[in-house]
Amino acid sequence: MADGFDKIQKLPDPVPGCPNFRRVPGFKVYCCGQPTIAGFENVLNKVCGDIYPKDGPIIWFNLRQEPNVYVNGDPICARPPNKIGEYAELGAITRDIQKANEEEFLKVCEKRKTENGGKLKAVDINKKELEIEVKELKSLSQVIEGLKEKFPGLVHWRVPVCNSAAPLAADFDNICKTLVGTAINTPVIINDQVGLSRATTGCVVACLFKEFQISASFEGLVETVPGINASLLKTDRYVMNPEKDTLFRGEFEVVKTLVSTLKDGAAAKNECDKVIDKNGTPKTGGTGIKQLRENIAESKLSYEIMDDAAQAFLKMKIMDNIHKYYYLILFTAYMREAADLAREAVADEKKGELTLAGGRCAIPGDQLKLSKKFVQFVDENPKLRDLVETGKGNLQWERDIPQAALSNLENLAATDFKANLGKIIHDIYQTAHLMFSDMPQGDHKKRAKYRFASKTLMRILPQPLSKEIEAKIEQKAITLDLYEILGACTWGQA
Repeated sequence: MADGFDKIQKLPDPVPGCPNFRRVPGFKVYCCGQPTIAGFENVLNKVCGDIYPKDGPIIWFNLRQEPNVYVNGDPICARPPNKIGEYAELGAITRDIQKANEEEFLKVCEKRKTENGGKLKAVDINKKELEIEVKELKSLSQVIEGLKEKFPGLVHWRVPVCNSAAPLAADFDNICKTLVGTAINTPVIINDQVGLSRATTGCVVACLFKEFQISASFEGLVETVPGINASLLKTDRYVMNPEKDTLFRGEFEVVKTLVSTLKDGAAAKNECDKVIDKNGTPKTGGTGIKQLRENIAESKLSYEIMDDAAQAFLKMKIMDNIHKYYYLILFTAYMREAADLAREAVADEKKGELTLAGGRCAIPGDQLKLSKKFVQFVDENPKLRDLVETGKGNLQWERDIPQAALSNLENLAATDFKANLGKIIHDIYQTAHLMFSDMPQGDHKKRAKYRFASKTLMRILPQPLSKEIEAKIEQKAITLDLYEILGACTWGQA
């Protein structure tokens, strides 16, 4: 499948050949989609600018599960037929598996090109067939090796992750392992296909590592500056807008339990939320496309207006994204603990070199070490791992009908259902009007009220009629639709 497509660019000020390139405000961390060969060089030149040396260290993470080759300078990926134009959730793909898949993909492309007279057949995201005359064919690895001629400090590392759920604990560790030993000003670039969810998640992880470097390196340093109140520089003092809805603030039940369980849990969530906001849209202070926390709340609002099949898919996606948010907070707690341990772990012979006039250590960022892996941190807290598995679905998926309104409807239905049917439908819609008053006028609100009316009518049907209608739905003679239910109730047919 061709990676590029019409309207892939969502952001202003595009970098030629690299979709949705942007810098995270306040961090030397960059996010983008899969570049062309020319796009790689354009990005690296922009990141270095006139100041950062082109032979200096530059870290580039590729978070894709699907392997890439480059045909005439443009990226094409291998996907199963059922994943064309969809998020490529390919299962337990490791770096080694992805590298082997890339090598095999290149061989297959070479073979097909030879068999097809120098041409390759592919599809775009809309499954439209393409036939490309191949003038140049390279693997992603070959492209990276070519870039190292101009940028010898470039380190390209694959950390394949899924789209919706959290990266594995080992994936967090792979990112950290690559960043340990780098300076605070070392550029970090992270890509997926478009520059959306996976890349944004990776950027949040990279920024949290930079926060770890800043916290561990500079706490001692700022305390030596006269007039500086060090407490004002604490990154956990971030305060979210209290007027936001609780879901937009990330106050899910499972997250609240995590925060109350972790040491300094509220501070870890504050710091994580600050970094997520910086990686989000301009609305929350970022430069990106995807707001990882608020996207959960937006999906939850969409859930109310969808049909049952779409709801089942979206429910899984919402729970996966809560799982990811939970683990980002947990990783933040790990990084905060790591900063404390890093300051304490300085060897005695080194302390003299790093100790400032005030008696505190200021450790250069490239000398910081992690005393344990995130995998170990999670293993030491097995209850927290189990908590998210059982609690990520703990949401109110349907709005509760007020008890007084429900009792009124049940009484009307029980007294004389058919005689009271007009009053029942009127009262159902009157209740829906009050319950969904927070939603803006439009098709979404109409659909939400209609679905509520359909489900509420089914809920209050007299027992014999209820069984009859349920049987018709099960036999697919009718669907859970208000007018079809009414037709079956009044005339015995949909």
